[in-house]
Amino acid sequence: MKNSKIVVLGYGAVGQATVKLLHEKGVQVTVAQRTAPKDLPEGVSFKHCDILSSESVDSCLQGFDQLVIAIGFEYKTQVWQEQWPIAMQNIIAASVKQGLRAVFVDNLYMYGPQEKALHEEMQLSTHSGKPAVRATITRMWQEAVKTHGLKFTALRAPDFFGPKVLLSQLGEVVFGNLAKGGKAQFLVPIHQPHDFAYVPDIARAVDELLNAPNEDFGQVWHMPCAPTTNLQQLTEWGAQSLGVEPKVMVVPLWLLRLLGIFWPLAKEIWDMRFQWDRPYYVNADKFKQRFAFTPTPFSESIPATVRSFDVADSG
Repeated sequence: MKNSKIVVLGYGAVGQATVKLLHEKGVQVTVAQRTAPKDLPEGVSFKHCDILSSESVDSCLQGFDQLVIAIGFEYKTQVWQEQWPIAMQNIIAASVKQGLRAVFVDNLYMYGPQEKALHEEMQLSTHSGKPAVRATITRMWQEAVKTHGLKFTALRAPDFFGPKVLLSQLGEVVFGNLAKGGKAQFLVPIHQPHDFAYVPDIARAVDELLNAPNEDFGQVWHMPCAPTTNLQQLTEWGAQSLGVEPKVMVVPLWLLRLLGIFWPLAKEIWDMRFQWDRPYYVNADKFKQRFAFTPTPFSESIPATVRSFDVADSG
């Protein structure tokens, strides 16, 4: 991959971590999105790209060998229903035309409510809302793999966290609040077992796939995570790293249904409550065995994450 030209679509938490890793390894990398980020590392290029315009996407992807898809849309079901299929169709068409290999950083919504550990061979959900959207765009790229020779692979990750990752269940209103001496605030249950992915680990996993042979494309991979725990335990570890008391405020899950009448975010979380009203396990044996991948332990990832909020607040 050293001489590969890579474009990263999207510069959110995962996009930033991936660009940082690739750049540090000496890889030629370009960031593409609507607006130029203010904090691009020196030597990283930028290209304008409107993901909802087929012409823009096609023009943007010209001249590259590989593509990392790390885009995100506003966390509203209607926005996802309208925009994700358009974005995926544009990416598929341009990737096939340009002969690109694509790594899609995906989530696990397409499985819908489950009672056992999520694995790559599970059927796509018939659940409505966001799971239906993710199932639809999954079928789109899988069909293009079969019929148009698209070189595409999906890395599916659960809820993630990491240094300076604000919009996370362990982000600004949790570790950020604790760093300020306040209470960690949760809109989901904190005692259910739940798997969490560390953003720098996601970047490492993307790097593994970018270096993988074509035989590893055309399929799904689950993101390896540190051993299963819960939000309560992670909050306590974070508080210990900060040297503060683990004070928390939890909104009961049932209350979100009522709050959703006038608070859109509450409704969105209520609609996806199956992620939090039961244990949420992710089986990633396939990836760990293929790439000999070891996730960062919480003893390292949690202190690194909380320190980023502590430094940001004190600086």
